[in-house]
Amino acid sequence: MISFYESSARERINHLVDPNTFVEILPPSSKEQSPHLKLLNIVSSFDDGIIIGKARLNNHSILIASQEGKFMGGTVGEVHGAKLVGLLQSAISCEVKAVYLLIDSGGVRLHEANAGLIAISEIMRAIFTLRNHNIPVYAIIGSQNGCFGGMGIVAACCNAVCMNEEGRWGVSGPEVIETVCGVEEFDSQDKPLVWRTLGGKHRYIMKAIDIIVPDDVNEFKKAAYTLLNKKEEVRISLESIKKAQNKFKEDLKEYKEVKDAIDIWRLKNINKLESISLLNNSDFLNAVKGESNGN
Repeated sequence: MISFYESSARERINHLVDPNTFVEILPPSSKEQSPHLKLLNIVSSFDDGIIIGKARLNNHSILIASQEGKFMGGTVGEVHGAKLVGLLQSAISCEVKAVYLLIDSGGVRLHEANAGLIAISEIMRAIFTLRNHNIPVYAIIGSQNGCFGGMGIVAACCNAVCMNEEGRWGVSGPEVIETVCGVEEFDSQDKPLVWRTLGGKHRYIMKAIDIIVPDDVNEFKKAAYTLLNKKEEVRISLESIKKAQNKFKEDLKEYKEVKDAIDIWRLKNINKLESISLLNNSDFLNAVKGESNGN
């Protein structure tokens, strides 16, 4: 077994796509670096923390992007964002089956805040444009930095999301919440609290994600195949947005007084409640099967 969580951005791509099919766009040799970091005496990266390119998955043509969390937390700056926007915008002319985003990011790069924020908005616009052209965009979250800030919103714009238990997904990260609201509101050092609030298992229970897999690159590859064959409507409609919004309102009303994810699991009659965090992926799916089927 090879851990997806511990793999680099390039390793994640190589493990996910068909062997020897990945063709990188703007590789490190092109030296497309951030123009801002040098001014701040910060060492830059030749790929600005993101790898993009074309590949094949189960012999279907796809585009894929993978963020490198080890470089500035996978944050989105001007060049990083431009590479991702350009990749998404090229999908229509490339006639690909789907686009995959392997997200490992804390959000916008504060050193390039305005450029990063603009990039996030352009990424969102590009995703919606692709969906309107019936090209799905899938988010895969399972790396060390998780998916937060602007990229957390980007993931929510995608057609589907796949995570492992170790992945974390939210808008504000644990440290940000603690800094702004205080440790009484959210203790970022309480790792069990962080994972049961933002981790893959809770996101699956809340139906925020479509697939949860073990931390194994082969399992992520199988999930990518599954997403590729999804038959659900790709385009966004006003009706689907209203339906989602109504669901959010219902959840807010139902869980308004809840203080911990465990309380939500209890309200949902999840089996093996106290041991959810310790269950392997297969046992976890069995424990939540009844609830996820609406029973």
